[in-house]
Amino acid sequence: MSAREPGRAVVVGGGVAGLATAALLARDGWSVDLVEKQPALGGRAGTWEQDGFRFDTGPSWYLMPEVFEHFFALMGTSADAELDLVRLDPAYRVFFEQHDEPLEMTGDRTANVAAFEAVEPGAGPALERYLDSARDVYDLAVQRFLYGTFASRTSIVRPDVLRRGPRLARLLTQSLESFVARRFTDPRLRQVLGYPAVFLGTSPERAPSLYHLMSWLDLDDGVYYPQGGFGTFVDALVRVAERAGVRLHTSTPATAVEVERDGRPRVRGIRVRTPGGADTLVEADLVVGAADLHHVETQLVPADLRTYDEDYWARRDPGPGAVLACLGVRGELPQLAHHTLFFTEDWRSNFDAIFETPSRVPDPASLYVCRPSATDPSVAPVGHENLFVLVPVPADPGLGRGGLDGAGDAVVEKAVDAAIATIADKAGVPDLAERVVVRRSIAPGDFAADLNAWSGGALGPAHVLRQSAFFRAGNASRTIDGLVYAGNGTIPGIGLPMCLISAELALKRVRGDRTTTPLPVGDRP
Repeated sequence: MSAREPGRAVVVGGGVAGLATAALLARDGWSVDLVEKQPALGGRAGTWEQDGFRFDTGPSWYLMPEVFEHFFALMGTSADAELDLVRLDPAYRVFFEQHDEPLEMTGDRTANVAAFEAVEPGAGPALERYLDSARDVYDLAVQRFLYGTFASRTSIVRPDVLRRGPRLARLLTQSLESFVARRFTDPRLRQVLGYPAVFLGTSPERAPSLYHLMSWLDLDDGVYYPQGGFGTFVDALVRVAERAGVRLHTSTPATAVEVERDGRPRVRGIRVRTPGGADTLVEADLVVGAADLHHVETQLVPADLRTYDEDYWARRDPGPGAVLACLGVRGELPQLAHHTLFFTEDWRSNFDAIFETPSRVPDPASLYVCRPSATDPSVAPVGHENLFVLVPVPADPGLGRGGLDGAGDAVVEKAVDAAIATIADKAGVPDLAERVVVRRSIAPGDFAADLNAWSGGALGPAHVLRQSAFFRAGNASRTIDGLVYAGNGTIPGIGLPMCLISAELALKRVRGDRTTTPLPVGDRP
């Protein structure tokens, strides 16, 4: 796709990637409308409130703060101006099935090295080397891979990449699990270094060891939290988008990408259903598909013009699903940190249950618990705690939907009950179930229905080798001029920082910019 002069653009999808893309395009001089099917903006970064509790129902880890800062700087503001960020200490706590004492990780490298050494003699220096390697790979990724559109493969053929060629090849072809196992013996340390694969939508045995870079983020760079919850980040995106002139339309689902076919096919606009029920064409020179990519390609794009048809998706990995539980709890829970992880001993079987065929809900299951009320008194009534529980499960809408007060489908509520029992047992809170005063579950069926999520996936396509970097779905249609993509289904991948970068990549694609580094702040075409 060649560079385009600013005209009228329509962004489909009001999640993080859609809001960020709309803001950047408006900043570049485009007249931008954004359409979102839900009555609220934010997509997966949702918020739910009841009885004085406010729950984030999506992302809860604030990593890679420089990515957020860069985006806000491009929009003429800053993270400090838009958010009230707190650095978490401890960063997270980990409970292990076969050990009574948890392991606590901080945002301080020295303390984490000491913690590793206390568990396994020699593991401290090994962690130093591991984190040095992770930082080196992370810096290379930022400079050469994350901010490049791969419109030209030669754009990454640079001396720094070529020098690391043999090493990168090994990191791409060796699993994270085996990479960690060569350096650490204690199963607890292996799990701490392997679990970031879940952030990538996969498992340690399926993720390339290149992604050991993730450990530098949480064990050295630090974990943050925006006071008020992640809904405040969505609010900040809405503010900067509206300040730039974006027109936001909620309860307005897109129903089709309209295409002009005289000569090479090019976008004509987006057909939408308005809140009043009218079928309307919103004309545009540029359409950005920032909703679920599978949905955009297989439901909105004409069948004969799809870049990624059903045959493509049949050969791809949708990543995990999730059963989520929003729990309002009476009384305090100091046994839990802001972020707490519970790992089963045989987590290979845990991951195989999720990713192998036939799949099943793991039992017992590893799980993640966020207790934002440990940091933020605004998310729960006085004398109560706010818990967000995530149980990775297969990406399968057939598992059903969640509900209020245990009214979700049976498989879903059974998983929630098991998670509550695990937390109660390992954290030493025997009366936890009796103290729950608010309960809502969310399941793969909800992700599919509410977010058009492919296979009901909770995160997006997994970062296995064939779905990473230039192997991931590209961010421009190969058949329709003026149709580009942003979000978790395209480059660079899943997670809040990646969605912000995908917005910048959409702008680069529109400009015809083939650089691999972040856009200069203050830059205009």
